Amino acid sequence: MREVVLDTETTGLDPNDGHRIVEIGALELINHLPSGRVFHAYLNPDRDIPAEALAVHGLTSAFLRDQPSFADVAKDFLAFLDSDRDANPAPAGLVIHNADFDLPFINSELVRLGLPALGPERSIIDTLSLARTRFPGAPNSLDALCRRFAIDGSARLRHGALLDAELLAECYLGLVGGRQPDLGLVVVSARRTVLRIRERPPRPARPHAPTPEELAAHAAFLALIKDAVWLA
Repeated sequence: MREVVLDTETTGLDPNDGHRIVEIGALELINHLPSGRVFHAYLNPDRDIPAEALAVHGLTSAFLRDQPSFADVAKDFLAFLDSDRDANPAPAGLVIHNADFDLPFINSELVRLGLPALGPERSIIDTLSLARTRFPGAPNSLDALCRRFAIDGSARLRHGALLDAELLAECYLGLVGGRQPDLGLVVVSARRTVLRIRERPPRPARPHAPTPEELAAHAAFLALIKDAVWLA
């Protein structure tokens, strides 16, 4: 099963107000585990960066001015989303924390280029809704989920699309019941989650031979049985 975990950073809260995507990060999951394949791009939004947005992600206008536009990366982005379409006609499901925020921004960028929006034929897993169902009344931000599942989010000093997608992939594994401490899940290079079998020292074989007392008791019991066929 192939899924894509996705996150964006933007200039504001609503694409209908002219706000744009400034960073997009996505990573591939195979059977809920990261494969190591990622897509990441900083984007020139062709507009200013409000102070409120700058405080969230730290991406300045000066830095973004030299980055590609969404139009420049759209083809590669869509190819990453559906890189398995030849083998699997069904589009990859998307895993997003608060899909009601990210999807309108992505679809706004696609429609601006005359491209089809990501439609209802695509499975969308909103981990925020999933977390609210599992933990009603509890904090369910990405930071809160990292704390709940003992995921190291110390590198998240500010929001970043690829880092947030990597952390969300681990939280998603916890939300679907995949993080089992006894299985020894660890993180290696490229934040790829792998399975490590815990090694245990071998135990000596237990003695199974009967004691003389047990043999005597068994013989006495057999003597009480009349015409036992296994004694013939």
